[in-house]
Order: sequence, then C-alpha cells, then structure tokens
Amino acid sequence: MSHTLLPGTRAPVKVWTDPATIEPQASQQLRNIGTLPWVHGVAVMPDVHYGKGATVGSVIAMRQALAPAAVGVDIGCGMSAVRASLTDAQLPDDLGALRTAIEAAVPVGFQARDTPVDPRRVHGLPTAGWDRFWSGFADLHPGVAALESRAQRQLGTLGGGNHFIEVCVEQGGPDAGRVWLMLHSGSRNIGKELAERHIAAARKLPHNADLPDRDLAVFLADTPEMAAYRRDLAWAQEYAARNRSVMLALLCRVLRTAVPAVRFDEPISCHHNYVAEEVYDGVPLLVTRKGAIRAGRGELGIIPGSMGTGSYIVRGRGSEAAYCSASHGAGRRMSRSKAKKTYTVDDLAEQTAGVECRKDAGVVDEIPAAYKDLDQVLAEQADLVEVVAHLRQVVCVKG
Repeated sequence: MSHTLLPGTRAPVKVWTDPATIEPQASQQLRNIGTLPWVHGVAVMPDVHYGKGATVGSVIAMRQALAPAAVGVDIGCGMSAVRASLTDAQLPDDLGALRTAIEAAVPVGFQARDTPVDPRRVHGLPTAGWDRFWSGFADLHPGVAALESRAQRQLGTLGGGNHFIEVCVEQGGPDAGRVWLMLHSGSRNIGKELAERHIAAARKLPHNADLPDRDLAVFLADTPEMAAYRRDLAWAQEYAARNRSVMLALLCRVLRTAVPAVRFDEPISCHHNYVAEEVYDGVPLLVTRKGAIRAGRGELGIIPGSMGTGSYIVRGRGSEAAYCSASHGAGRRMSRSKAKKTYTVDDLAEQTAGVECRKDAGVVDEIPAAYKDLDQVLAEQADLVEVVAHLRQVVCVKG
C-alpha cells in the first residue's frame, strides 16, 4: 500500500497502515510530533504502537534538532543474522541440547559475564578498534563513570524483554531448508543509562518549556547539550553493534561445535533505534528511527515476528517518501500487562508448538498473539521493501 496522511499536523505525518487501526495514544503522540517546529516530516511504519516518549515504529526527520526520546532508551537496539551452509536435516536431533548450549555461551536476562569477552579469543570476531572504542568511555556523561566494568561485562549478553536468539530455517524457494542464526539485542544497561540522563537534561532546556509532551524535548544544533548527546549516542550505537557481533560469533561457535563442517555467509546487521544524518528534499536532516530499519535501495534488513511466527530478510526499495525506512518487526498489538492477563502458559505452549523455547509464565507477555500479524505488516509496506527470505524458528532463546 502507499501511505496516507494523518490529519491535523503541521509537518506531514505519512502513515503506512490504516490510521483507524492506530491506538488513540499513539495517534496523539504522532500528532504531537508533527506539531514540533523542527520536524521536517514523519514516516509511520505499519508496526506502529504507543511508546514511552515517542511512538514505536516512527521515523522522524528533524532540521537542526534531535529528540533523544525519539531514539529511545535502548540506543542502537537492532538485529543481526547469518546464513549457515547447513540444512535443517543436519541440525542435531536434540534441539533442547542446542538451546542449552546457546544459553551457556550467551548470558541472558539481567545476567552479565564474570569477566569481559576477549575479542582475540572469539573465532571470526574482528579484533580491530577495541582499544579505541573502550577508551571512548572516559568521554561519556560523567554520571555513568562507575558503570564501565558492568558495561564491559555485559558486552556479548542478550538482555530480556523482546530480545531473543533464534535458530531458523528458510522457507520455500531454492534455498529452502537452509539454517540461519538470528538475534535481537541492543546497548544493554549502559545505553539506557545514557539515554535517560540526556532525556532528563533536554526537558530542562528553556526552548522545550511549551511542548505538547515533555518527553519530546529536543537538543538544538551547535549547542553543548547536542554535542554531548551526539557523542554518547554514537558510542552507544557502536556498543550495540559490537554487542551483537560478539554474540553472533559465539553462536557460530556453538553451531560449529555441533556440526564442525559448517560455514557461514556474510552477516546482515541493522539498528532499529538510532540516528543518522541523511538528506531528503535537498535538506540535511537528522533522522531518528525508533522501531524502524533503514531500507535504502538494495540494502538488506531483518524484520522479525514473534517467538512463534518467524521472520523475514528483506531488501529495501529506497522510498524517499518513507525516508528510506521500513518496520522493525510485527509490532505489539497488546501491552505486556494485558497479554499476561489474557493468556496462559497453555496458550503459550500451543502458539509455540514445534519451537524449542521457554514455555513458562515468565515469557507469556511475549506470546505470538500479543503481536500484530507479520504478513499483514509486510503487505502494508510492499512499496518499502521486497522479501528476500522467509524464516521460521526452530529454537528460540529469551531472557
């Protein structure tokens, strides 16, 4: 489908779904964003839903300004995936043991490592740039100075919530049956700590006094506050990318232990909570994607569903109307608290049948029925991306 315009905004708010299906809270958030004087335009993805500060599934293009809440607190959160040379027939018969091996290799939930990962000891992990990267910690917001050890020990860990690791099998086409490794994670606690400090600082700035929502407070270009945020943002985005690269290398090691002859293609990786400098309509803009991936022409991306419905590898069509973006997933249709009240452990077991995963009360809020229909989400953005591969998970690890 092509987009429609959300009425009643100063800047154009272009929507890639039926506006009537957007929850009222999210619609109001989008209208609030569209009233900001710095906003050039907004693209709303079909997985849109209400989020803290700014709407999840929104792409906001600003002139000379940046709203930290429009990035979110998990700076650099995103996806990585790699295709293996194996087919599903070559996977171990005991997928439960494979899940246990993954959980032993990658700490999940609130866990951190006892000692930091040494990139020189992880096969396939690039070793360049680590000293330069960690030396940048000293320049971050002084409020996080005591968190360096924790940040080092959390590198290469998954986290909880909707973060996951999966072993998937490609569906249909000439490569049907090929095995993929996939994961979803971000900048862990350090990204959250940096984001919350900058969101709080933005709220106190005089030019944000009369905003329709204090969470939409912005930093302005050529100010010390903007410079400090951009510095910390860039570091946290790199942390998230390195976090995923470490985990992906460890996952490859787990699969290589199970099937020594396995080989891997080049990985695919994409942020979906981040900022980029891009030019549209001849105007240099700061583009924030909160729950959206970049989908420039020919660029590969990953759009996951829930823990029982599979995922898609996609190729961007380069739609400038959408600021070269696409959705980051299926998107929630139900809050976590409502999902826990609505569904049971038995429902979870039924909806994840055939997937080796947790099936307990601790992950009922991640039940597939709490998410939108992924195929419908893909259909609504057919002008933004084309499908390259459809994957179904056979193993899913959650925190």
